[in-house]
Amino acid sequence: MRYFGFHLTAAAVVCAAMPTISIAADPRYPDWPCVQAKVPEISVAAVWDGPPIEPVANDWRNEPKIKDLVAKLAARRTPMEEAQRSIADFLTGDAISKVDRGKALFAALFETLNSQRTEIMTGIERLARSEKALAEQIRSDTSVLHELQDKSPSDQSKIDELATRVAWNTRIFDDRRKSIRFACEVPVIIEKRLFALSRAIQQAAE
Repeated sequence: MRYFGFHLTAAAVVCAAMPTISIAADPRYPDWPCVQAKVPEISVAAVWDGPPIEPVANDWRNEPKIKDLVAKLAARRTPMEEAQRSIADFLTGDAISKVDRGKALFAALFETLNSQRTEIMTGIERLARSEKALAEQIRSDTSVLHELQDKSPSDQSKIDELATRVAWNTRIFDDRRKSIRFACEVPVIIEKRLFALSRAIQQAAE
């Protein structure tokens, strides 16, 4: 019974905390679990105050050098100082060429990082839905545990089996909750990086 009591206590603690994950901060996005407000897409105006990029928005698709550079700049493992140097090395030539290349580079970066951010946010919501389903499973199993415990005579083998499952799912639940908290920071990190790269491009193109 001590074995069962240990797991039941753990499950009870988790169940008490669970309602917090099912309440969305914004009812428009019921699966969004983050404290940070969900903004589905970054607007160009929020991160770029340079010349319009629409005329060159697709020019980069046929430019291998831009594609390679964007892959490097978009990678969060690339230090910002190195990214700034790479941008400055890329934006060479006369004033018009630098501006045009800068616009094409930003257009490529914007599409790439915005797409990455969307994929991450979709993954966060998918994980949150999975977390809700797991919470419901733990609640259901815990309720059955109570019923089994109250029966006389009790079926200890069933109690032990279900208690083990509750304990395991409780651990998974906690690990996922930690993963969600970490993942919620990533869209913000991407936004900040895009903004910093935008400024670096504009400065290098001047």
